[in-house]
Amino acid sequence: MTTERATPASTTAVVGLGPMGSALARALLAAGPPPVVWNRTRSRATDLAAEGAVSASDLSDAVASADLVISCLRDHATTRSVLATVPHETLRGRTVVILASATPDEARATHAWAVARGLTVLVGSIMVPVPLVGTPEAQILYAGDPALVERHRDVLERLAGRTDHVGEDPGHASLLDTAMLEVYFAGMTAFLHGAAMAAREGIDATTFAAYARDVLALLPDTVDGLAADVDAGRHPGHEDTIAMELAALEHMVATSEATGVDPSLPVLMRRLAHDAVAAGHGGDSWSRVVDVLRGTVRTPAA
Repeated sequence: MTTERATPASTTAVVGLGPMGSALARALLAAGPPPVVWNRTRSRATDLAAEGAVSASDLSDAVASADLVISCLRDHATTRSVLATVPHETLRGRTVVILASATPDEARATHAWAVARGLTVLVGSIMVPVPLVGTPEAQILYAGDPALVERHRDVLERLAGRTDHVGEDPGHASLLDTAMLEVYFAGMTAFLHGAAMAAREGIDATTFAAYARDVLALLPDTVDGLAADVDAGRHPGHEDTIAMELAALEHMVATSEATGVDPSLPVLMRRLAHDAVAAGHGGDSWSRVVDVLRGTVRTPAA
């Protein structure tokens, strides 16, 4: 292995130095021994070497130098392809942490691929943008053997203030990543839809945002209540009901159409409410919609 500068031996290697991988390497540099870094494009490793990292020209040498290998490549297919170039005996005995976006099934496939080769693997998901990596606000989810998280916790907590083990199923970090992003994107899209309607009536997005934040402030308690209903399998309509909310959804669709804004989002929500009411659950709370989404509520045939 060649280095850009002489540094003490490191027990952590970072493979893949795109914006996120570089941020992970810098977080390690800021709080401990310098990591070994490797990237197909050498210039990225050279830049980090100038900051104190150990730059490896050969991936196998980078892996051989480390007890913990953090892989942050584009996706799981790329990850498997790159790691396959390293001799199995070089990877064995080391913990490989795979931080790449994936579906749960892709994550499980990568874990199975690694286990078949005698590798020790954790599959993780980074839940924050690049600027937050290495801060107390950062969150990374890990799935797999919990003992591996504990073994390397001192290093993993340098990457993120919240280091959560979410289960032994290797797909669960990716599952939670996907589900959390759905909440995030749905919220952004709903805001933009509301802002588009408001703009058609002469209300600018900044003005609307102040009112949207008031609604968002209600969501934490609302989400906790929905979760309790879903887990209990009970959906009491004590305060409001799907039938009542269906009327509000009709107004959303009508206003969207009247202002010339694509009504797809409120139409989807109206359809979910309509199906629940048609199946006899109009007196239930909104949490009953989970059964429509699961396909366990059937609308009676006409």
